[in-house]
Amino acid sequence: MAMTALWAAAARLRTAAMTSIVLLAVVVGVLAQGTTGVHSISGRRYATTMSVAGADWLDRVERDREENTERALRIIRIMEGSTVADIGAGSGYFTTRMARLVGARGKVYANDIQPGMLDIIRRKLDRERIANVELILGDTDNPKLPAASLDLALMVDVYHEFSQPQTMLRHIREALKPDGRLILLEYRAEDPRVPILPEHKMTVAQVRLEVESEGFRLATVNEELPWQHILIFVRN
Repeated sequence: MAMTALWAAAARLRTAAMTSIVLLAVVVGVLAQGTTGVHSISGRRYATTMSVAGADWLDRVERDREENTERALRIIRIMEGSTVADIGAGSGYFTTRMARLVGARGKVYANDIQPGMLDIIRRKLDRERIANVELILGDTDNPKLPAASLDLALMVDVYHEFSQPQTMLRHIREALKPDGRLILLEYRAEDPRVPILPEHKMTVAQVRLEVESEGFRLATVNEELPWQHILIFVRN
């Protein structure tokens, strides 16, 4: 009986300790969200990053019809022989298309913070025999792109998920050539008919406020796509 009581007491202590650890983790998580989850300039709350488990949605057959991705690429005008980056490339939906547009003399850097996404892209590149793409595993605060190397940096429905957007923008600016362009596609928050969660939409005013604070100038706003803004920035 005495031994049974000791075991029971030990079990209660273990349970209490685990409960304390869980509560501490919850508190730390809440504090982290409070300090890093809201943009210091615009007050916008950051969206969560899509995990590898959602990669199939990026390659859905309806995507071109819903977002008119081919038209987007025509508007962006990716030149043959240029060096471009697909930042937050995800499953590589745009990466492979950009690789064909820049051609054999050009180069695409496909950047993501999730190794699983880069694995998906690598399989696509092997299957389609695309040789002009370099995969880069970035950090949440640094895309790790070569300095002054890019003619164009593209982010498609990605910027709103950055947890450290200002630091990322500074590094992206350093990676652009003096006449390089930064292009964001973002779901229109001004339009309630766009069937996307509010945290994954942005207004033109929000994007402009945040991006221009890091040494960029908004040169063009194009609204020809069904759901998204095309926002073209140049370096100041």
